[in-house]
Amino acid sequence: MFLNSFGTNGFLLLAAFLLFSGIIVAKFSSRWGIPSLILFIMVGMVTGSDGLGLVYFHDAGTAQIIGVFALVIILFEGGLHTKWATVKSVALPSLSLATLGVLITSLLIGFSAYFLFNFSLLEGMLLGAIVGSTDAAAVFAALKERNIKAKMGATLEAESGTNDPMAVFLTLSLIELIAANDGSIWTMIPTFFVQMGLGLLFGLAVGKIGSLSINNIRLDSSALYPILSVAFALITYSITAFAGGSGFLAVYVAALVIGNSELTYRYSIFQFNEGFAWMAQILMFIILGLLVYPGQLFTAEIMGNGFLLAFILIIVARPVAVFLSLIKMNYTVKEKIFISWAGLRGAVPIVLATFPIVEGLEASRDIFNIVFFIVLSSALVQGSTISNFANKLELVGKKKDVPHHSIELISMGKAQAEMIQFQTNRESAVVGKKLHEISFPNRANISAIIRENRVITPYGETEIKEGDFLYILVEAAYKERLKKVLEERVPRPETGVDRDTDKDD
Repeated sequence: MFLNSFGTNGFLLLAAFLLFSGIIVAKFSSRWGIPSLILFIMVGMVTGSDGLGLVYFHDAGTAQIIGVFALVIILFEGGLHTKWATVKSVALPSLSLATLGVLITSLLIGFSAYFLFNFSLLEGMLLGAIVGSTDAAAVFAALKERNIKAKMGATLEAESGTNDPMAVFLTLSLIELIAANDGSIWTMIPTFFVQMGLGLLFGLAVGKIGSLSINNIRLDSSALYPILSVAFALITYSITAFAGGSGFLAVYVAALVIGNSELTYRYSIFQFNEGFAWMAQILMFIILGLLVYPGQLFTAEIMGNGFLLAFILIIVARPVAVFLSLIKMNYTVKEKIFISWAGLRGAVPIVLATFPIVEGLEASRDIFNIVFFIVLSSALVQGSTISNFANKLELVGKKKDVPHHSIELISMGKAQAEMIQFQTNRESAVVGKKLHEISFPNRANISAIIRENRVITPYGETEIKEGDFLYILVEAAYKERLKKVLEERVPRPETGVDRDTDKDD
């Protein structure tokens, strides 16, 4: 309605309004203790046809395309920031949660929907498959800058980054069975292993090619390197999907490879992708909110069914799946309880819920509305209480020290030099030494030191302290020598003041 009346100008004004709304929502969501995805969705619902009537949107196919594109960007950004050493330490439990955990959750919710409501067995299983996986966008956003114990954060992020293939496989297989009204899901099991295998293979290959390309291709503008990284994310998903593999898994694996490689223009790439992921998240949730009709969603039947299934998911299905998936995997009962509680549902279930609508299945709209209500309940109840839950279970780690200063890190490709950032910790060998006592390479110069959000001008007698951010300009040929100096460790006794509550990780 709005777009039809005002055309291009109206579209641009609406886009600006939605982006401004998303930014304001993102700023106040943490202050209010409400997950940002809830508020993004509300912006879409308010501006939709059942709200202010600014946009009339009912195209599930378009919403599906936008959702998949946004998930690729969000997964890629999450993978870039994930340390391989951290993922490796929780690889087995995360894989178990991403496969067996999703299957158990889907079966329990599927049988619940079948026995409690007017769904056929296959329709109930389809609903269970759609909500079976945790959501990367929701988990990454919920854990970002929170001081959750490192082991817990790594497990949840690795699980959410790798469990989409199982949910997608189950969803598409059940849609095919319902649409064809024959066949057996057992004949499709080999397809799952093919999708997982190809996803891993393509992710590793494209990730390696991507990191080599970023480091060796000389582009005229440094602004092109972040765009090149996004191009690799999109091509990773596309070629893997065309080959019959899991595009989502491939994107996450490729991002892991690229993010854990030595990159030129690293800071620019990371900052661009973080901003782009925020924009994708805002766009995706608002579009999904537009697809919802509050008049259909907030009915006694949908709310009752949705709330009951959300309760079963949060209190029964997810904990059962977690405890069974993590048998004999060195997790305490408290840790399993926290992982159960932090299994957030978000954009992935809503995007998957558009698939039955696109295929024209009979119960598709009821499934979509119930899934939407489950996601709202999960995000609102679980997402807003993660930090408090971790505190109650004594699963908080060291407070994340995120720099808020504005020194710009640069990589000067033609000059073969780079400005790098390094934060010292208790065991850094350089801590306690004066600059003139440190054997930095001749071609490396400390440009600035950030200490407690203050800029320290470095000179020979400046002493390095724990927690300092060092900004060092170094020629590319001397970067490895500089790394050896910075990464040298000296074990130091812990003090009562600085004791690390996360030392078992």
